[in-house]
Amino acid sequence: MVISMEETKNDNILKDNTQEIVDLIRSNLSVPEKKERLNDYHENDIADVLNILTVDERKKLYQLLGLDKTSEIFSYLEEDVGTYLEELDAERAADIIESMDSDDAIDALEELEDDHREEIIALINSEAKEDIDLIQSFEDDEIGSRMTTNFIVINKNLTIRQAMKELVSQAAKNDNISTLYVVDAHGLFYGAIALQDLIIARDYVDLESLIITSYPYVYADEQIEDCIEYLKDYSEDSIPVLDRKKTLLGIITSQDIVEVVDEEMSEDYAKLAGLSEEEDLNEPLRESIRKRMPWLVILLFLALGVSTVVGMFEPVIAQLTMVVSFQSLILGMSGNVGTQSLGVTIRVLTNESIRPKDKRRLIFKEVRVGLSNGFLLGTLTFVFIGLYILFFKSQTPLFAFSVSGCIGLALMVAMGISSLMGTTIPISLKKLGMDPAVASGPLITTMNDLAAVITYYGMAWLLLINTDRKSTRLNSSHVRTSRMPSSA
Repeated sequence: MVISMEETKNDNILKDNTQEIVDLIRSNLSVPEKKERLNDYHENDIADVLNILTVDERKKLYQLLGLDKTSEIFSYLEEDVGTYLEELDAERAADIIESMDSDDAIDALEELEDDHREEIIALINSEAKEDIDLIQSFEDDEIGSRMTTNFIVINKNLTIRQAMKELVSQAAKNDNISTLYVVDAHGLFYGAIALQDLIIARDYVDLESLIITSYPYVYADEQIEDCIEYLKDYSEDSIPVLDRKKTLLGIITSQDIVEVVDEEMSEDYAKLAGLSEEEDLNEPLRESIRKRMPWLVILLFLALGVSTVVGMFEPVIAQLTMVVSFQSLILGMSGNVGTQSLGVTIRVLTNESIRPKDKRRLIFKEVRVGLSNGFLLGTLTFVFIGLYILFFKSQTPLFAFSVSGCIGLALMVAMGISSLMGTTIPISLKKLGMDPAVASGPLITTMNDLAAVITYYGMAWLLLINTDRKSTRLNSSHVRTSRMPSSA
């Protein structure tokens, strides 16, 4: 109840801000007063109201706010950027693109129609065009494609006073100033200086003493998935991006890192479902089918294998039909446990530095967790299902708790096996050079079903049917309760 109230409160605040901004834009206040009051709102909040405004209102808003603030607003737009840019004349759109961070500018340009995009690019100044071309030179899966050229760079041979002057000069165009990056006389990356350290430093202090020469960095051509954990390990506002010669090309900001992590998680979730990448709503039907079909064909044959195994236990089902009603319980719980182990394993495997002994320790731990949870759930199953069969199915105590005991034991074994598969399959696929996130999810689900079916019906045959043949106690007692008088 508390959570829902908080969520409602936050939603109301957001709605109030939106309506306030819209009312302010549409008010009869003077231009200076309207501009002053709009500056009190965050660019993201203003970006949220663009879809409410008319085309003319949006154009008046851009003029009111000025180029820099407008470009900031466009940077916060997650969709319809292309639509809003196409409402403007090419020169105005080019000015906005120039003022945006290079990585945001690329995202905006990609949403434009080809003809309009080429027209705008032709009007962009050479410096901005070079930055855009630099970032576009990297593949989408390389970290260089996510960097920005919005940063401060100074030479290591400067004095404190010269460094401050250079900071002020560059800050007019680059607002990522919390960290200053230092290069040597050859333009190669040398280290970094925290803005605070530079501000409080006295003139007589040697700039060299402020430079952190062991500052972390990444190479622009590194795969995103290979360096994402490395980036997350550092709580810095930005990390420099270098080429293989150590030339400083750009930086990746903390916001960029958050976006990259979010995208990677989204892709992994899609892969767990057997998709090669996250599908969007506008993807053609044929393309969606192409992505899903290969794994579905493989899984179809594996599922036929599961059905074949179930058919092998037809004598068990024929003699003890009650076990069928609890099959879904075993399959469902084993699948859940396998998915949990898979999620843990995928997360561990993203760490490229993990050692073979760590993988063995992970397998051992997950199997123990699966067996322990299986024991607890199996015990509960033994008690409650036994009571259910006893009272609601009107069976003898011996029969009821023999069946529930079989279910509980099968559940424990199946959960242990599922944990084992949830760890060993992705590790094995990783060793074979396959992406464990793509292949593991559907494969583990089907393999768990196969293991659970064999375990469950195998134990039913072994503990119930086979035992019954030797002693005839279970079945005969069941028959007597229905055919013989109670005085017998």
